[in-house]
Amino acid sequence: MIDQSSDSKNSMLEGVFPYNDKLAPLYIRNSLFTLIPQGTEHIYVIGIGSNQISGDSLGPFVGTLLNEKFPNHLTVLGNLQFPLDALTLEKEYGSISLPNNSFIIAIDSVLGSRKIVNSIAIRKGSLRPGEGLGKKLPAIGDCSIMGVIQENDSSLHSSLFHTNLHLIYTMTITIAKGICLAVRQYFRYPSNYPI
Repeated sequence: MIDQSSDSKNSMLEGVFPYNDKLAPLYIRNSLFTLIPQGTEHIYVIGIGSNQISGDSLGPFVGTLLNEKFPNHLTVLGNLQFPLDALTLEKEYGSISLPNNSFIIAIDSVLGSRKIVNSIAIRKGSLRPGEGLGKKLPAIGDCSIMGVIQENDSSLHSSLFHTNLHLIYTMTITIAKGICLAVRQYFRYPSNYPI
């Protein structure tokens, strides 16, 4: 089910899979588990996006679901109450001092090629928020989880306001479950620890 895209921009992708695949949380867990370096003591999730635009709410929505899930090992920045959007991201992220042995997972909704629209993509390395819309914001993350919500077509950018909320909701649940599974396994929580 994991499809490696042949386009050069996507060559660093760990995996791309349909947002509604029942096994998607396991794909996310497996990918993250291979990306988190040995010796990591804390994981940060940076939920990037707006709480006012449905197509840009994926990151904050995931942040809201993960908040307080694993307080000793997982910290969330960016949620629906306090989003990290184009107006707040640089200031808020720039003021954070992350301890050594931290691992950062950046989450954002993105525009992509037609063949991977409605997919979740995981990539080793940072993402550049707002790049598809021509914004210049700092690169964020040791790895990226991206919900590919629309085709990268300049004529479609205004339709971010009208993105299917069911798509965003389903991607959110899937990504949050996958991260919870990875954190639970990596930090050796009991298998019955709620996710």
